[in-house]
Amino acid sequence: MESTGREAEPIATGVWPTAKQSVLDLFKWEQRVEIRNEYGEVRTEWQRPKPLKNPISLMMQLTGQNWLFFLCGFAAWTADAFDFHALSIQTVKFSAYYKTSNTNITTAITLTLLLRSVGAAIFGLLGDKYGRKWPMVVNMIVLGLLQICTIYAATFQQFLAVRSLFGLFMGGVYGNAIAMALENAPVDARGLMSGILQQGYSFGYVCAACANLGVGGSTESWKITFWIAAGLSIAVGLIRIAFPESQQFRDRKAAGHKSASGAVFWKESKAMLASQWKLCVYAIILMTWFNFYSHTSQDSYTTFMRTQKGLDNHDASIASILMKTGACVGGTIIGYFSQ
Repeated sequence: MESTGREAEPIATGVWPTAKQSVLDLFKWEQRVEIRNEYGEVRTEWQRPKPLKNPISLMMQLTGQNWLFFLCGFAAWTADAFDFHALSIQTVKFSAYYKTSNTNITTAITLTLLLRSVGAAIFGLLGDKYGRKWPMVVNMIVLGLLQICTIYAATFQQFLAVRSLFGLFMGGVYGNAIAMALENAPVDARGLMSGILQQGYSFGYVCAACANLGVGGSTESWKITFWIAAGLSIAVGLIRIAFPESQQFRDRKAAGHKSASGAVFWKESKAMLASQWKLCVYAIILMTWFNFYSHTSQDSYTTFMRTQKGLDNHDASIASILMKTGACVGGTIIGYFSQ
């Protein structure tokens, strides 16, 4: 953002005044920004977005090391998505394998997503305390092992238990992956690179659909896809060992900075909620809707194509690949414009 040097009215307080001001601001090619100086004094000014830059020139700003860190973070996020969608794309196969309904199989997806937030909080605290490297290494290797455990789950109850544990570790990937990929990237390139990185999730879906296409439609073929997913996750975890700890964490440790304990984290969270609870409620509702729309459409898309549209495994996989290829393109473009 670039400063215009023009003062703006302070950001409104209260639900309706804030909503009214935000709606009116939508029609201005400027943004109302609060600036706080070293004395705690606050003023509000208008800032305008910087002109768009050539995406190729933005990517060229990254050094070789930046690209290695980015690709490792992207691979981790892709592997995480592959692991998750290896189940959702093959729901019909699991239904036949465990001799239960597709609806019962999707219970595993529900349990995974319920525990994902818990895992995100746990690994977020571990990442702050021990750095990005080793929590991510453990996270990826355990994800791979849980994929193998899924293969050997003899009963439906064992299957649900393993997928619940999977949800805990799935939640820990995104935070460390995005930090590794973007914290060393040039600021001007972060919008574009964040858009590309986010599509690691869609790319993981495409990879899972390609694997499902390759192994065929037989009931037992889901196990091959899970072996591939396990190998990918473990490989990413082992590759992460070769990378150093993040420079930011090393600098904080050298400066004697102590990581926040769980109690301190909770205390600071309560203080934040006291002042920003309305924004938090809005963000929760917004993300709940996004996730509802996302998971109800993509997770059951292949199943929908097979059971409702009458497609076989091959054609349903092709349809899924096309759907998520579009997501990869769209997400990258929106990330670029977000800068």
